[in-house]
Amino acid sequence: MEMSEVFDNLKELQDILSEKYSIEAKIEDAPKRLSTQEEDLQLKKKDFIVKSSLYDEKRKLVGSLKTKLAEAIAAREKGEKGMDSITTHREYEALQKEIDEASALEQQIRKDLQKEEKNLAELNESLDNDRKNIDSSVEDYNAGLAVLDSEIEGHKSRLAELESKEKQYEEGIDPDIIFKFERIIKSKQGKGIVAVKGNVCDGCHMILPAQFANEVHDGEKIVFCPYCSRILFYQELKEGEQEYSQIEDIGSLAGLGDDDDDFFDDEYDEEDFDRDDSVKAIDVE
Repeated sequence: MEMSEVFDNLKELQDILSEKYSIEAKIEDAPKRLSTQEEDLQLKKKDFIVKSSLYDEKRKLVGSLKTKLAEAIAAREKGEKGMDSITTHREYEALQKEIDEASALEQQIRKDLQKEEKNLAELNESLDNDRKNIDSSVEDYNAGLAVLDSEIEGHKSRLAELESKEKQYEEGIDPDIIFKFERIIKSKQGKGIVAVKGNVCDGCHMILPAQFANEVHDGEKIVFCPYCSRILFYQELKEGEQEYSQIEDIGSLAGLGDDDDDFFDDEYDEEDFDRDDSVKAIDVE
């Protein structure tokens, strides 16, 4: 394969991989779009369960008060009927005391029952509203999930197309080059192959040694920028563009960012890139 074709394929591959990694990130992040909605729905369900438990307790309390009320009424009515059979004043006072106590208890229970029945009715209404709210939230969540699933399927379909093109443009290129190229694109915001204009890398804008720039100009090898690690190809300066070698010393490291300086240490083994400021060039069969 001619080197010009290799560079052309790498440029095409760069666009493909950039889009591919972008889509993969979207697929990975897709579930997060519904995470807040899902958390809100789960919280509503949890609150509903707690409120339902409280409703059951209130319902049992109302039932218990009704039983106690019936017992108090029965006790009062029994005492009132007993008045017909008393014969002494002492019996009258004792029975009247029982009736008064039963009546007082009855009134207190009626008051408590009325209060709890009101609370139960309000709680039941609140539960009905919560149930409707939850049902609506479930519908919204399911609708969002359907849209998300559809989008993910579309992304996966596009990924399949890109991966097919990826194989097409990778053919004939050293797998080791492809491996490094992919890692560079991931770490360099989608730019894995850039032009050298004059003797300046268009990726990191560092001035390259003249001999190194000449090797890029010759276009006989795949050459990696010693500063930002991107693959380089030569591009003629356009009219009006200035050649940086006339401004600063060739090969100067001034302005080298920490991120670029650490890239070789972090991203590649020493056997992949030498750290002695020498040029990294790879022949392509």
